[in-house]
Amino acid sequence: DIYTLKEKDLAIFRRRNVGLIYQFYNLIPVLTVKENIMLPAELDNRKIDSEYYEDLIKTLGLKERENHLPNQLSGGQQQRTSIGRALINRPTIVLADEPTGNLDSKNSKEVVELLKISVKKYKQTLIVITHDTNIALQADRVITMEDGIIKSDEVI
Repeated sequence: DIYTLKEKDLAIFRRRNVGLIYQFYNLIPVLTVKENIMLPAELDNRKIDSEYYEDLIKTLGLKERENHLPNQLSGGQQQRTSIGRALINRPTIVLADEPTGNLDSKNSKEVVELLKISVKKYKQTLIVITHDTNIALQADRVITMEDGIIKSDEVI
């Protein structure tokens, strides 16, 4: 029951069970791709399964870029790094806030495919907040909201 947790315990719960993907990547500029991805685990003093990390970095298509800083990456690579950071603790729920909002159409398609692969591969629930109808229609369920009110709830 998360409602009974104290603020510190709630923060730990979120860090371990919820992955967050932001529209504006929020990467630490002085950390490499690998360091940015590993940051949530290190903040939690958790040892990362190196096999899982290697699988994740390859799935993200970042193996050749893992020692680069964010300013040395394209927008799509920065977003994939952000996704890696969200997935490193193997969360059960991933929340993605306009994950393709700052990307061109090619990178948007790649990021959406990557998220779909992640959901299946790591058995996660993905909640995407988007204004892009094309992205929404790729979901299993679409809840449409307007001014904070649910307007429709459809299983696709």
